[in-house]
Amino acid sequence: MPDFKFPVYRPNLSGNERRYVNECLETNWISSKGAFVGRFEKEFAQYAGAPSATSCCNGTVSLHLALLALNIQPGDEVIVPTFTYVASVNAIRYVGAIPVFVDSDPQTWQMDINDVKKKISAKTKAVMAVHLYGQACDLDALASLCQQRNLYLVEDCAEAIGTRIGSKHVGTFGDIASFSFFGNKTITTGEGGMLIANNPALIARCAHLKSQAVSPERTYWHDDIGYNYRMTNICAAIGVAQLERIESLMAQKRSIAMNYQHGLQSINDVKLHAEVPGTTHSFWMVSLQVKNEAQRNGLRNHLAQAGIETRPGFPPSHLFPMHAEFARGQRFPVAETLASTTINLPSYPDLTPQDVGFICQCIREYFGVNHGHRNEPSAT
Repeated sequence: MPDFKFPVYRPNLSGNERRYVNECLETNWISSKGAFVGRFEKEFAQYAGAPSATSCCNGTVSLHLALLALNIQPGDEVIVPTFTYVASVNAIRYVGAIPVFVDSDPQTWQMDINDVKKKISAKTKAVMAVHLYGQACDLDALASLCQQRNLYLVEDCAEAIGTRIGSKHVGTFGDIASFSFFGNKTITTGEGGMLIANNPALIARCAHLKSQAVSPERTYWHDDIGYNYRMTNICAAIGVAQLERIESLMAQKRSIAMNYQHGLQSINDVKLHAEVPGTTHSFWMVSLQVKNEAQRNGLRNHLAQAGIETRPGFPPSHLFPMHAEFARGQRFPVAETLASTTINLPSYPDLTPQDVGFICQCIREYFGVNHGHRNEPSAT
């Protein structure tokens, strides 16, 4: 892999991570049993404002468990934005359900609720809201719609730790919610996931299924098809240490986002992913949009030459060969435009104001803002 001076992300592990991991090693509690697992679940639930939580080995399997707990069956339809990381859609396929794709809102980049309304059918069982890049979906409207139509609301909060609507954390509006702690997330366990729900019975169901559906009353007796989706004590130990510093990490990321906004405000062709009024954008990834794909690709190449890693917007999931059959004859113009014109910038909490200033300077140079001209490639 290229060695970038400024990668898109790297975790900050400067707290008690090493101490807690060493405690696991010293006590020999290194697998899925150990004090840190329960502690991480309890403290994460408290942070998110949920009555209970259960951990698992990554964010993708947490989505799978969520759909299993809701008893989503083969042939059921689950509405999902096509502009998302593919794991959202894959989890729907894991249970044999049918993903029904919807377009995105051009301002917020989140799922278009008007398209959601159009796509509801007699087979629809759930809506999966994905809080993309750290901005919240319109959960008040989605929750109301789902309640009216007797649908489950699943929240994919993989990119939205710290995201709120008013004072309420995302993940607490719907029936069940999934989080990810991959190495590039705001808090990380290396690999890991978490589920929260307002109904503790759903969390109990997920906890049962993630541990091979073993009976709590009869040794080595399994009463359902279960999975080995448990989090290790080592990963949970890292998570506890990360959660201890989540407020400072969030503050650092917000400061970085504000510095980007200040440094790029003079470029007409650049539109930063904005915080919707009344919400708290967690800025998992500070992201921007430019005019067209050629301009986007040229900017990425220019930044790479300066040692700055970027990521393109997620390709729409309906374009992947394994999911294309569910979108034949449909177009998703906003999602396709966002996918081809957006970039994630370096967003890790250790970026200094000087680092962000350098990155902004490189972006301004590409657009010729400092020299009175624009360095823009043709669209051909």
